[in-house]
Amino acid sequence: MAEVTLHTLLNGDVPIGSRTLVEVMHAVSANDVAWMDIVSPDEAVKSFLLETMRFDELAVEDVFGIATTTSLRFDEHRFFVALARDSDDRLDTEPLSIFVKDNMLLTVRHTDMPAIKPFARRLRNADAGDVALGVDFLLYELLDAIADDWTPILAQYSNDLDRLEFQVFDPSTVYENLLEGLHNLKLKLREANKSIESLHTVTMRISQPGDKLVSSGVAHYFADLHQLTTALMKRVSNYSAGATSTRDTYLSHVNLQLAQSNARLAEVTTTLTVIGATILPLTLISGIFGMNNEDLPTDIVGGFWGIMGLMGTS
Repeated sequence: MAEVTLHTLLNGDVPIGSRTLVEVMHAVSANDVAWMDIVSPDEAVKSFLLETMRFDELAVEDVFGIATTTSLRFDEHRFFVALARDSDDRLDTEPLSIFVKDNMLLTVRHTDMPAIKPFARRLRNADAGDVALGVDFLLYELLDAIADDWTPILAQYSNDLDRLEFQVFDPSTVYENLLEGLHNLKLKLREANKSIESLHTVTMRISQPGDKLVSSGVAHYFADLHQLTTALMKRVSNYSAGATSTRDTYLSHVNLQLAQSNARLAEVTTTLTVIGATILPLTLISGIFGMNNEDLPTDIVGGFWGIMGLMGTS
């Protein structure tokens, strides 16, 4: 069953109880700005989006299908899809579908997203000036919360990269799982880039004045957000390049150590070969002249030289 929450800028959180989505909509007054959040949408939600909200069918299908980064304007509403970090044990991103219609911001998601909680706190602390900016300001705050969610994580990635670089260039200690750590860091950076690049694409589209995806009163907010996502993308790119360089340096060190080990092995093999070549004729001579000829049937084979002949022909 879908989980629904409703927050209005004038009245705060609105209790849902056993009310249907249509009944919840009636709780929003005409002069209020509201945010409805739907988690784990089902068929009832799909019917609500299509029949009650009259959202475009293709947009609703994206919500229940494989959604990609999108910024679209329809006659009566706007539709956005951005990737955000989810809160499971493994780092990955999931699509967040955003509908904007009249004074309503409606989000639909299939998983828990950490950026939603700080966004909700921002709405609870919104002042009269924020309320006056309308629903487009809510859209900005939501996208900004997703971008801000990555800031401490990228700082942690920077610390991880510094630690791995130190371990690679530290000759005093042999560290385990260095290559695995660098590989995991690159995977995390790649996943972070998916969300940040998605935000960058959405904000770039919104910032284009010809599309009129947001009102002119909040356009400068989205311009600032676009600059923030650009800076985050550069950080991810720099960290990824640093991880690649550190990995290549580590592999170069391993190859150098292997080459040195092979060189030492070749020296030992050469020395043993020289020693063996020197001792072999001496061993042969001592073996021949150390034979106990008295116990051998030397008369049958012609004595000492007969034995030498047999050894030569065998």
